[in-house]
Amino acid sequence: MVVSNDITRAGCWAHARRKFVDAEKTHPAVAREAVTLIGQLYAIEDQGRTLDSDDRLRLRRSQSTPVLHVLHERLLAWKDQLLPKHPMSEAVGYALNQWDPLSVFAADAAVPIDNNVSEREMKRIVLNRKNSLFVGNARGGQTAAILSSLTSTCRRHNIDPQHYLTQLLTNVPDTPVSRLHQWLADEWKKAQAAAKPL
Repeated sequence: MVVSNDITRAGCWAHARRKFVDAEKTHPAVAREAVTLIGQLYAIEDQGRTLDSDDRLRLRRSQSTPVLHVLHERLLAWKDQLLPKHPMSEAVGYALNQWDPLSVFAADAAVPIDNNVSEREMKRIVLNRKNSLFVGNARGGQTAAILSSLTSTCRRHNIDPQHYLTQLLTNVPDTPVSRLHQWLADEWKKAQAAAKPL
């Protein structure tokens, strides 16, 4: 697991699974078993989707961790069986090399099993690339990136971006640094739901 500046890098099981699917024709049995085990991890995630963080973490520790253990043992066995240049070796090697980041989600309820949500949000930026050519200067680009990040966060939390940004920009200048966290989108949404003024 790579930890830098208090940031832990988490892996993406969708990427790991894709590598097995791409190499399926070269070794169908390995691909089938790997994809089945990864599918079990996703099935557990589906069960935990509506749970609060504590219950989701308990679910991951009790059900995902044993599946991860079995999968890790199988990866090590496949590594010993496959020739280094075999196409399936690349999928196995990727999963083993990324094992610590891929396992992060099982120890932290806030970490998703994959980064599909982030990738979907990035596609919006890619689709807007031509328009971004006309931001004017580096500062304009930075501002556009910040606003894009904020609106993406609003979409993720089902928040009306205009309502949130209007309140944010109106109130942040008078907010002490110690209370800035209250203006994070998820915190703001909780306060709105509880009808508590920030």
